[in-house]
Amino acid sequence: MDAFQDILGQDKAVELLQQAVKLDRIAPAYLFCGSSGIGRSMAAKSFARLLLSMGLTPEKLPKVARKLATGNHPDLLWVEPTYLSKGELYTAKQATEQGLQYKTPPKIRIEQIRNLTQFLHRPILEAKRKVVVIEDSQTMAEAPANALLKTLEEPGKATLILIAPDADLLLSTLVSRCQRIQFYSLSEANLKTILVNQGYQAILEYSELMAIAQGSPGKAIAAWNQLQTIPNQLLYQLKQSIKTPLQAMQLAQTITDELDPSTQLWLIDYLQYYYWQQNQRSNLMHQWEKTRRYLLSYVQPRLVWECALLSLVD
Repeated sequence: MDAFQDILGQDKAVELLQQAVKLDRIAPAYLFCGSSGIGRSMAAKSFARLLLSMGLTPEKLPKVARKLATGNHPDLLWVEPTYLSKGELYTAKQATEQGLQYKTPPKIRIEQIRNLTQFLHRPILEAKRKVVVIEDSQTMAEAPANALLKTLEEPGKATLILIAPDADLLLSTLVSRCQRIQFYSLSEANLKTILVNQGYQAILEYSELMAIAQGSPGKAIAAWNQLQTIPNQLLYQLKQSIKTPLQAMQLAQTITDELDPSTQLWLIDYLQYYYWQQNQRSNLMHQWEKTRRYLLSYVQPRLVWECALLSLVD
């Protein structure tokens, strides 16, 4: 069965990776470039499966697939950006489960690179090589990036896969040690096909969500899921004309009472796209950008929303 069968619209990237395995010309490190939600992580999982299956007998392959599906393969390490809280590291998913809230995004930390190095120094247990995947590797600061650089110079019997939007966001010394694999935004036809196949055909009715997606099924689905967290009545009111200053003030209070800081920031993005789809007024885009900057500057959120919504009063 083709390990890449579920990846649509990335034919060139898939061919390069398949040829590397077929010809046994596997680079010590790869850099998967492209925007989020277009198949980079899926391709990394598929490529890891191929690498960890090399040299195994056919009867052992289902066992590899099961372990990869549950994240329990001993020769695979998957590294995600984390938050730091009271000395403990939490991925974005774990932070949400713990009820932790942050205004700044998670990042790859020096502790994770040290753990990665220790992982590579341990013996290989089941496969012919180890595989390490680092998601959002552009979030590394200089210290973890330099620590990773030392590992890339002597990775041993291992393959590292770095995932980032663009090579320019990483240290050039890191990029120079990786074989770059470019992923591209999907065509509208492929985007629609994936959304329908995954049961998200309802997204096709929202032009603003399709605009937010920018050719990325992952972004479209994430935006749809985020939209479901906004109360219907609040969303309806924000899409209507705001008639009076009192209405604007009440809406501002509702937003700050009912939405957490990260959801408020997402709502600004959504409203930007929504209003642009409706009337393409550049002054409104500037207003939403200003609102975002103020929220990120720790100005009192209710005051920020009052100013933004008062500017929309007819």
